[in-house]
Amino acid sequence: MSSNPILTDSLKAHKQRLLAGSLMDLFQNNPNRFTQFSTACGELLLDFSKNFVDEESLSALVGLAESRELRQKTEAMFRGDIINNTEHRAVLHTALRNAGSELDSETAELINTTRERMLQLARQLEAGELFGYTGKTIDTVVNIGVGGSDLGPAMAVDALEKYHSSATKFLFVSNIDPVHISRALPQCNPETTLFIICSKTFTTLETLANAQAARNWFLERTGNEKAIAQHFLAVSTNLEAAAEFGIPEENLLPMWDWIGGRYSLWSAIGLTIALAIGPDQFEAFLAGGKAMDDHFKRAPFRHNMPVLMALLGVWHTDFFNAQSQALLCYDQNLSLFPAYLQQLDMESNGKSVSFSGESLDYATGAILWGGVGTNTQHSFHQLLHQGTHFIPVDFIVGARSTDPVADQQTSLYSNCLAQSQALMQGRSKASLVEEMLAQGKSEEEAEFLAKHRFVPGNKPSNTLVYPVLTPFVLGQLIALYEHKIFAQSVIWDINAFDQWGVELGKQLSKKITAKLVAEKRAADEDGSTQGLIEFFKQNQ
Repeated sequence: MSSNPILTDSLKAHKQRLLAGSLMDLFQNNPNRFTQFSTACGELLLDFSKNFVDEESLSALVGLAESRELRQKTEAMFRGDIINNTEHRAVLHTALRNAGSELDSETAELINTTRERMLQLARQLEAGELFGYTGKTIDTVVNIGVGGSDLGPAMAVDALEKYHSSATKFLFVSNIDPVHISRALPQCNPETTLFIICSKTFTTLETLANAQAARNWFLERTGNEKAIAQHFLAVSTNLEAAAEFGIPEENLLPMWDWIGGRYSLWSAIGLTIALAIGPDQFEAFLAGGKAMDDHFKRAPFRHNMPVLMALLGVWHTDFFNAQSQALLCYDQNLSLFPAYLQQLDMESNGKSVSFSGESLDYATGAILWGGVGTNTQHSFHQLLHQGTHFIPVDFIVGARSTDPVADQQTSLYSNCLAQSQALMQGRSKASLVEEMLAQGKSEEEAEFLAKHRFVPGNKPSNTLVYPVLTPFVLGQLIALYEHKIFAQSVIWDINAFDQWGVELGKQLSKKITAKLVAEKRAADEDGSTQGLIEFFKQNQ
């Protein structure tokens, strides 16, 4: 078992020292605290001043990152070293937003050729020059994928709706539940719909089932197999399997094994994004990611946004025993961002063995959850403010709205700041008693109600702000969290780029599927599974 290299005596002492006071004390003792504990990159500003850190403790945390050789391992990732040691792969999603300039010329050419193909399709759609088999203009795009082939594109297309370059409708189908594809297809016209099948391996059960359903639907209505060439594209590493499905070679866009699915929206998996926002804005999206890459590679750790967020996450997880983290997006455009980050974070750092394969005796990863403010204020903020759990929060908000209405953005922004302030300062029992006595309540009633209305405060949070959500800003945000997650994996000594935990369920589902359709009773399953198999059969 790998003993915890993180819980140093120095950092433990800093935690105890800081908890002897309050977050409000830190501000009262330092008038320049906001300036001192905030940092900027491009269009993003990170305020991390509402955390239990001061210069001494932050210096110790930075020392932790240095002791784990974070700078050297970051350089190895960007250089293309084999850092995914269980799959013997490089990790080069960053090259996709950097024109492959740090790679060998052959790989760089593959990246640039594929990107140009994406941008050309985006130009055609933007100009109304992408046609179906009857000569009608494509007006609906259906992205068929699951996991990283769905969550990233769906989130970005939704987030950047203000920047869509045409009136094209975009639909996303991921779930193998037939309800999902059955609700999408009636919204489509076979003469004007383009299907994009996104599957890194072209063996994913959910994606292939939905792709086959779409193909059957199309052929039933057109009776024209040759027309598939103008209505089906595929993005995959397995070009042979995609060709066997019936998609012509010219409609295949490649992926590479050095791109993890949850990092793939920068690749041809992001074709739907490029089609939605057009070539110029897609390149701005890539530029935002590259700006964060450059910052992560070069900025000193003390002012490095992904590193600071990573260190604070480790600080909360391993020293404050935080088991989850909330992500509150005060921007309706980012309504799918928490779901996207759940996969990015929990599939990456949900590990219990070290890089070398030893069992860990310390916490890694956090349960990430959240939603859109101010909706979340009317659902789970009660638990954040008065619950028994220690839950750090990331707030995300823009100064301006992409769709301004009266002064609603001012109210939204003020609510975001008020929530982070309330988490920090809380409300004391003494002030509540005083207020209620002034209202004429008896001392006994005031004391009783104060116990229920008491808000402890001292709950830490980060706040990420930007002028207005643009493709560039979204690119920055995504890359920020990618690098935060990687930095944490280095500090925790785990591999952030494999996901073996998802494979077992896939394997078992194939075996169970055979038993669901078999005539004979399953006899070699556990009692629960066997009983549920029989229930399924009885209800067909």
